Amino acid sequence: MFDIERWQEIFDTIRKNKLRTFLTGLSVASGIFILVILLGFGQGMQNGIEAEFKGDAATSIWVWPGRTTIEYKGLNPGRRIQLKNENFNTIQSYMGDGYEKGSVLYFPRGVKVVYNNDLLVYNVAGTNGDLQTIENEYLSEGRYINEADVRSNAKVAVISNKIRREVFADLDSPLGEYITISGAGFKIVGVFGEYGDDEGEEERIFIPISTAQLAFNGGDNLNNINYLLPDQGSLNETVANTDEFIKEIKTYLNEYHGVAPEDDRAIRVWNPIEEAKRYYGLTGNIKFFFWFVGVCTIIAGVVGVSNIMLIVVKERTREIGIRKALGAKPWGIVGMILQESIFVTAISGFSGLIFSMAILEVVGPNVEIDYVVNPSVNFTVAFTTVLVLVFAGAIAGFFPAWRAASIHTIEALRDE
Repeated sequence: MFDIERWQEIFDTIRKNKLRTFLTGLSVASGIFILVILLGFGQGMQNGIEAEFKGDAATSIWVWPGRTTIEYKGLNPGRRIQLKNENFNTIQSYMGDGYEKGSVLYFPRGVKVVYNNDLLVYNVAGTNGDLQTIENEYLSEGRYINEADVRSNAKVAVISNKIRREVFADLDSPLGEYITISGAGFKIVGVFGEYGDDEGEEERIFIPISTAQLAFNGGDNLNNINYLLPDQGSLNETVANTDEFIKEIKTYLNEYHGVAPEDDRAIRVWNPIEEAKRYYGLTGNIKFFFWFVGVCTIIAGVVGVSNIMLIVVKERTREIGIRKALGAKPWGIVGMILQESIFVTAISGFSGLIFSMAILEVVGPNVEIDYVVNPSVNFTVAFTTVLVLVFAGAIAGFFPAWRAASIHTIEALRDE
């Protein structure tokens, strides 16, 4: 039942202790505010990391050649390694069950791209159809390079959305248009887009790998070999699977090219899932630190609530004695003090929650810096934290309340 007189007493007590109550409430509210803001930025960091790795499929691996740094089997260090079609075909034959997609890249040197007598400053890359999945690209129009194009040495090209905007803005569609690459005409059959912010991919024109090697004196050379591995269900299992796959690839390539097993610079490998694991681990540690700081701040506020309740009990000792002399029960005295403790904690906690959530709602969507995107927090988690805070406030107020209920009536009446 709502007791107007009781709540009037609570407000009177708060007015008498305005400064102490304000400071205590501010401490509690700031604790919730700091915790929610920190959790929001923790989530923003996770969003930013996910965005960084969205550009390519997370379980892809990228292999490219470097130079040897160690003498091996009579071969001098400093040799430049050159990947070959045979390397890709051999891996495909012996390890085809270990990956889902496999692609290659060859970058012809010194080629010139021309459209309507205008020189286009874009890169040309030979590849196959699986690159679309590995690069996490989408088609805006037409189709991608396919195996039929590779087998027939077709002179077809796939351009990016950026090239479409910059070169073919006056056309309804660039499909069917011809661009000239070092004197050879290539028909545009598709337009692709790149997820994420990798503008480097948007600068490329893709043609069939066989055409690139044949038309531009590439022989059987490759610049990159790329694979997409299956997701194993958990991050640790996926990382272990990619590590084993990479180990087998490097063992084969080292033997083929006469590279010392301990030479890490001759055959280079980039493994996004390994980096993702490292960043996610860092994010988890940062979130734990944020929780620790926020909880410590809240604890400081709860201790403040307990202290102010001790002062309230001290100042109202005589009043408590009178209440007990008039027949007030011990649990009635406890309830009186607890209501004040819960009231201060709840008002302060929900004020901090509302203010912090409002800031994240307004500012969060506009925050896009490196590794921090759209800071936000789960409302259920934040609300539950406030409820726990209110419960903690009740616990903090219980001990002063029990002390008040334990005061002997005569001693309380004698208090000045």
